[in-house]
Amino acid sequence: MKLSSPQTLSQIASLIQCNYIGAPDFPVTGINEIHKVQPGDLMFVDHPKYYDKALQSAATIILINKEVECPDGKALIISDDPCRDYNFLTRHFSPWKMTDGHRGVDVTIGVDCSIHSTVVIGNHVSIGDRCVIHPGVVLYDHVNIGNDCIIHANAVIGSDAFYYKARPEGREKMHSCGSVEIGDRVEIGASCTIDKGVSGDTRIGAGTKMDNHVHVGHDTVIGEHCLFAAQVGIAGCVVIEDHVILWGQVGVPSDLLIGKGAVVLGQSGLTKDLEGGKTYFGSPAEEARHKFRELALIRKLPDVVEKLGL
Repeated sequence: MKLSSPQTLSQIASLIQCNYIGAPDFPVTGINEIHKVQPGDLMFVDHPKYYDKALQSAATIILINKEVECPDGKALIISDDPCRDYNFLTRHFSPWKMTDGHRGVDVTIGVDCSIHSTVVIGNHVSIGDRCVIHPGVVLYDHVNIGNDCIIHANAVIGSDAFYYKARPEGREKMHSCGSVEIGDRVEIGASCTIDKGVSGDTRIGAGTKMDNHVHVGHDTVIGEHCLFAAQVGIAGCVVIEDHVILWGQVGVPSDLLIGKGAVVLGQSGLTKDLEGGKTYFGSPAEEARHKFRELALIRKLPDVVEKLGL
């Protein structure tokens, strides 16, 4: 999330009443989580396991729960609860506002679109030219749709990230202030759900097609001309390169990379990155030719056991 106007380190620290390490006028131009950070961004880290990754990331302002040596060119804000303060900052700079009626504010719709009267459009939404949006679709805030897109009935685009911080008293919801960016010529099936980024973008590349009941998690980036069959589930922060095919009920956990041109056969469950240009099957998913050989050998096991008298 880019701030509408740059802040200084001292201004940000004052908002959350924390001490800081760095020049008071050190610039803060955005707030992002580690998957999306760029120079000028503030990010948070609250576990020693991730200190080095955070301090060496592209972010230049680190909200951290321990006073450590500050890397050159960066600044630190010391907080007893970085997640809490990060949530406060995102809510402060990007507050949630309920859409009033069927149209929010700052909505742009291109020419020759067909949008059913029951479609709900949130705030700060743009829709390109020649789009077709069927009954019951909901477009939350900060959704941007390219040209020549089709969105079928009851799809929900831009709902909150499924992202929580475990607390002794329960799970604290992370405030979602990101967006969804949909390229040209994308088709989204009935009852699909696409979550917005926590503070960055969830992206669907041009020419990608989704069947009904597909879910895409927060901050996931999907390339161009991909094809997803019904009931595919994709978690947050996944990167799917161009021309990937996921057949029905494939499950993809978070933080994985699926290479260009990979094909994953139905009901497969991924557990690791997949190299592009190959076909995969099974749970855990492996190259299909190896997996089919394993299955053929498993079918022979009863005969082997009988012959051995086991």
